[in-house]
Formats: sequence, C-alpha cells, structure tokens
Amino acid sequence: MLKYSIVVPFHNEEENVTAMYDRLKAVMEQVGDSFELVLVDDGSSDRTYKLLEEIAAVDSRVLVVKLRRNFGQTSALAAGFDHAQGEFILAMDGDLQHDPDEIPNFLEKLEEGYDVVSGWRKERIDNFVMRRFPSRIANWLMARLSGVDIHDFGTTYKAYRREVIHAVPLYGEMHRFIPALAAWYGASICEIPIKNVNRERGKSHYGISRTFRVFFDLLTIRFLLKYMTRPLHFFGPIGAVSMLGGTLVAMLLLVLKLVHPHQPIMDAHGPLFVIAGISILAGIQMLAIGLLGELQVRHYHHSGQRSPYAIDRLVRLRAPEEPSLLRD
Repeated sequence: MLKYSIVVPFHNEEENVTAMYDRLKAVMEQVGDSFELVLVDDGSSDRTYKLLEEIAAVDSRVLVVKLRRNFGQTSALAAGFDHAQGEFILAMDGDLQHDPDEIPNFLEKLEEGYDVVSGWRKERIDNFVMRRFPSRIANWLMARLSGVDIHDFGTTYKAYRREVIHAVPLYGEMHRFIPALAAWYGASICEIPIKNVNRERGKSHYGISRTFRVFFDLLTIRFLLKYMTRPLHFFGPIGAVSMLGGTLVAMLLLVLKLVHPHQPIMDAHGPLFVIAGISILAGIQMLAIGLLGELQVRHYHHSGQRSPYAIDRLVRLRAPEEPSLLRD
C-alpha cells in the first residue's frame, strides 16, 4: 500500500493545473515516502482535463479521475477518496489558495496518531462582508451543533487516515462536515493553522449563495449526528404528542356532546373539531415517517452504498517502461 494519497478536485482550473502538479510533486518528493496524486476533473469545460491527461501520460504516480459532468466539490472529493490507495489521504483545492508547502505539517500530525487533521485559515485575507463574517458565524454554529471544537469547517485542506475517511458517507455538500461526521465515528481530530493565499489565476467558484446553503446543511448535520441511526426517536415523540393532543381535544368534544346532546358540535366547536382531527392525522404521519426512516437505516446497513458521482474514465500510466494509458 502507498503511504500517501493527495486528492485534488479541479473545475475549470486550466491556469493552475500544471503549477499545482509541479508544486505537489516537489513537496511530496521531499517527504520521501511513496505517494500518489489523485487529480479529479469535476466536469470542467475548459482544458483542465486535457492538461491532467498529459500529466498522467508522463507520471505513473498520477491518477486522473474524470467525472461525466460537474457533480460538485463533495462528490469530486468522494470520487478521489474512493480511488485513493494511500494509508494517509490529504485533500486540498486545485486553485493554489492552499499552499502545498504546508503538506508536511498535516502529515506530521497524522504520524502523531490523529485521525483527522483540519486546516485553520487563522488570518483570512478575503472579503469581510461576503466571506469572512458569514463564515465566522457558520463555523461558530457548526462547532456548537456538532460538538467538534474547531475554528474552520469550510476549508477543504484536511488530512485523514484511510479507514476514517472511508467510513464517512459523502454526498450533497457534506465535505464541510467531515470532522463532525468523523467525530461521530470516534475519530481524534486536531487543527493546525494554514496560510490564506489569494487566488493568482483563474476565477473563484464561490459566492454568497454558498454561505446561505451552509445554514440548511447545519440542520441536516445536526439531525444526522443525533438521529442518524434512530430517526424514530426524533419523529416518534412529535407524532406521539400530536396524537395525544388531538385525542384529548376529541375526548373533550365527546364529553361536551354527552353533556349537551342536542347541541351541534360543529356549530359550537367546529375549529376544535378540525384541530383534533388534523393533530391525530399529523401524529400518525410523523410516526409513519419515523418508521420509514428506521427501514431506510436498516437498508443502509445491509446493502451497498450508491456513489454520488459517475466516472467517465480513469487515466494512469501503466508503468515507466510501458507508457500507455489505462481508461475505464
């Protein structure tokens, strides 16, 4: 097994691909142990894949994973993690805003025994209103809701032990919450400061809309961390309270009908009658949702997981003496 795998997703980064490869190769060769570079093309529409293919044609340590379309950063990372063969796996962005020279700092912490090493952009230099302030609020909320005391959930620059990252399901926008999900599995986590470098070439793919999506993801991660394996414990009490409330109101109306048999219930207490009916039906529905959730959990643990991406091809040099490309 290889010692290290560096996973880098690219989306329309033709101006940064070659420089990124050169810097990664230089750093990893200085580290000294066996390594591979898993470079993922996330449905780029420029020359990104062409450049990646040219790199793979001359370096057997490079695996290029080409996705059929743009699936998003989380899915691109999942594709890279699934095809990485290293004992330690490090992920970073392909826009050179993550300094490859800091990779040894991550690897050192993994060697110390940590399962997840997360980067912390301690001194951020990007726009305060559009990026820093919303990010600070989101990170504070994530730390409180997840119980994982780190400062920067948003950065991709993280390192993992192979068995830990392969145990974490990735889909949607869940790459931000890998530390929280890994902690749920009992992983040990630490944080190290990293540089926040300005993008020199290319165009950023992040905007304020991405920040708003984070708040919806917070609700998801809170639910997953507490009720991932027992959804009925969340929906059950709500359904039970609703059914109980509706039943009590219905019993009250029954007593009123017995006491005043000639008084039309709907005329005198129509709204209460409707509330009782809706509450009972809503309670039954919540219980049903909880039971269906339990069935989904059972299915999840007894069947294979479907990948959140579709691969177009894999490109890797066969061997130094046989420079042909493997394509799947």
